[in-house]
Amino acid sequence: MQIYEELVARGLIAQVTDEKEIRELVNNGKAVFYIGFDPTADSLHVGHFMALCLMKRLQMVGNKPIVLIGGGTGMIGDPSGRSDMRNMLTAETIQHNCECFKKQMSRFIDFSDGKALMINNADWLLKLNYIDVLRDVGACFSVNNMLRAECYKQRMEKGLSFLEFNYMIMQSYDFYRLFQDYGCNMQFGGDDQWSNMLGGTELIRKKLGKNAYAMTITLLLNSEGKKMGKTQKGAVWLDPEKTSPYEFYQYWRNVADDDVLKCIRMLTFLPLEEIDKMSTWEGSQLNTAKEILAFELTKLVHGEEEALKAQTAAKALFGAGGDLENMPTTVLSKEDFTDSSISVIDVMLKAGIIKSKGEGRRLIEQGGVSLDDKKVTDFAAVISVSDFEKGHVILKKGKKVFNKLVIE
Repeated sequence: MQIYEELVARGLIAQVTDEKEIRELVNNGKAVFYIGFDPTADSLHVGHFMALCLMKRLQMVGNKPIVLIGGGTGMIGDPSGRSDMRNMLTAETIQHNCECFKKQMSRFIDFSDGKALMINNADWLLKLNYIDVLRDVGACFSVNNMLRAECYKQRMEKGLSFLEFNYMIMQSYDFYRLFQDYGCNMQFGGDDQWSNMLGGTELIRKKLGKNAYAMTITLLLNSEGKKMGKTQKGAVWLDPEKTSPYEFYQYWRNVADDDVLKCIRMLTFLPLEEIDKMSTWEGSQLNTAKEILAFELTKLVHGEEEALKAQTAAKALFGAGGDLENMPTTVLSKEDFTDSSISVIDVMLKAGIIKSKGEGRRLIEQGGVSLDDKKVTDFAAVISVSDFEKGHVILKKGKKVFNKLVIE
């Protein structure tokens, strides 16, 4: 099975233009393709996972990835509905975030010897002259067609600023410049980006002729994939300082039964034949599938050693042997205690598993908090120094969030 057919079989492709040409380019390792990333944080999160895995798959068979950092588009509105306006970032912050991205992406993408590029669209967008944009680029876009695009239709009811309305033009111009300057002949993005990507393809063909090589392709669940990075605690980051390998492992270990095989098919590099055999699994076998998913993805991001540590810690919690050494740990100092005790709610805040005392009270009232497997029923409950006779106390929130408490 060639790579394009494998992408289809894994459920990664939703829509394409020029399917015959795209298949030929991809299968023969002749695609120079880009995917955009916003440098709004100093770490990628699991919502980026599908794009990173796709870039790795394509590069493995000779295609060339371009990582486009949105240092320019990041300074204007986002018409996808996720926010009204983006935060303005300094050039220093963007550069720092780019360096962090590249370090994390290097686990997926080989940047050596020009095999992949990282480019910032601020290099051309910040130099544009307004009149030139109106004349040379704006003239290629129909306002009627833009208003029919789903990304704008969704925002019209809430209000769409002229600043945000320009987003499609800027993204289209990105593809045009990448095509001209770097020979980029293909763009990938989520299904929520389809209208913007079509705008880029049309701009190239209008400016350079109908035969200009410019293709678009979308990922089936990239917009859903962006939601993968959100939990009650916030984003699940690829940076181990923000999300520990254990927490990362547990995130994937706890995916819904209906999603586990879909995630294995889309995100892991296990052979399709092996995954197909799992399609009949049910009941307890789905837990085995979740462990496979969690291990494979943790290994991909953090390395096999960290994946094994996370797996061992998880087994310890769920009664399958192992130890607690690698469980997320909160260290309490003697100063945290008053008269040799500390409230459970204060410990939860210190551990970062709740955002407010009110949230802690609601969780306790709902029976969602336990200490060493004993349910906490009083929101005024405390933990005493004497509770640490065995060296630690296990704090549990719900069924899936664990934290080991120790005293320094």
